[in-house]
Amino acid sequence: MAKPAVIFGGPSDEHDISILTGLQVTRALGDVHAIYWSKTGDWFEVESDLEAAEFADGVPRRSRELTFVATPGQGLILKKRPFDIDAVIIACHGGPGEDGTLQGLLDLVGLRYSGPGQAASALGMDKLAFGAAMAAAGLPTLPRAMVATGEEPAPSFEGPFIVKPRFGGSSIGIEVAEDWPTVLALKRRSAFLDQGAVVEPFLAASRDLQVAVRTYPEWELSAIEAPARASDGIYSYDQKYLAWGGEVSSGRELPAVLESALEEVIRRLSVRVTEVAGLRGIARIDYLERDGEIVVNEVNTIPGSMGAYLWIDPPIGREQLFRDLVEEARSGPVRMFSVAGSDGTALRSAGTIASKLG
Repeated sequence: MAKPAVIFGGPSDEHDISILTGLQVTRALGDVHAIYWSKTGDWFEVESDLEAAEFADGVPRRSRELTFVATPGQGLILKKRPFDIDAVIIACHGGPGEDGTLQGLLDLVGLRYSGPGQAASALGMDKLAFGAAMAAAGLPTLPRAMVATGEEPAPSFEGPFIVKPRFGGSSIGIEVAEDWPTVLALKRRSAFLDQGAVVEPFLAASRDLQVAVRTYPEWELSAIEAPARASDGIYSYDQKYLAWGGEVSSGRELPAVLESALEEVIRRLSVRVTEVAGLRGIARIDYLERDGEIVVNEVNTIPGSMGAYLWIDPPIGREQLFRDLVEEARSGPVRMFSVAGSDGTALRSAGTIASKLG
């Protein structure tokens, strides 16, 4: 009998956080295939009740090695037998698990999965392209410039600058630079910026605001939070994940204390971001606020813990959140090659979601 699979881990800098999210999902759902994607890119079926510590030295004991065959009707194979999977919950953060690579593999084999499709996943991971898409749609954003070679001329906006990996998440590799020569020096020396970097103005005295959205059974917005920043002005990896075991970090204001008018702005913007970015499943949208002005910063198409802690208003338990993810994945078309379902139906678009809201 077919049942869901949860894929977690993956060859990414966010591998360990992916394990935490994957184990939370498997425990909440119960009867699932728990699929571990190792740092080296190998696939294993593991017990669904493992502790995170059992992955500390690599692949846990009693794991069964799998083969991924990118052929329609195949997919994950154990001893020449394909798994009978009716939906995949993707619990991978960063790298090929979130940037559209895994999504494209699942499209090739015809497996339904949670979250956005291949193209929308790639857009969400690319900070330069995402910012350009938001600006083209008329949404408020900060100006961004690319640093690819470390020899670029200074952008049109002045420092101080915030420097980020173009492809990446969880605040890994982000630094503040006072001037342009420092930006270029960071690009040359930081391994996190090897695939390119983006810079934008560093907004002193601003604050982060973030909110989760989900698109099934209907579009909903979670409570808004205002996380505290570190002393260097960056909402860091340690604050996001290491405090309290990756579930809630220190210094959160949840729900954030906001004027009702500001909450309404965030709600309206979140509807538009969902539509323009092609979000599906559960995603987290990050905003910056200063002096009552809101700008769209980034989107996380697969948030840590699936953003479960944010769903306090409306109150939705994690088991219900994850079961709704499964049902959404099951109800969608098979996105073969990201073109159409196997029955010829067109792909569901975020525009359809937005039209139902209005």
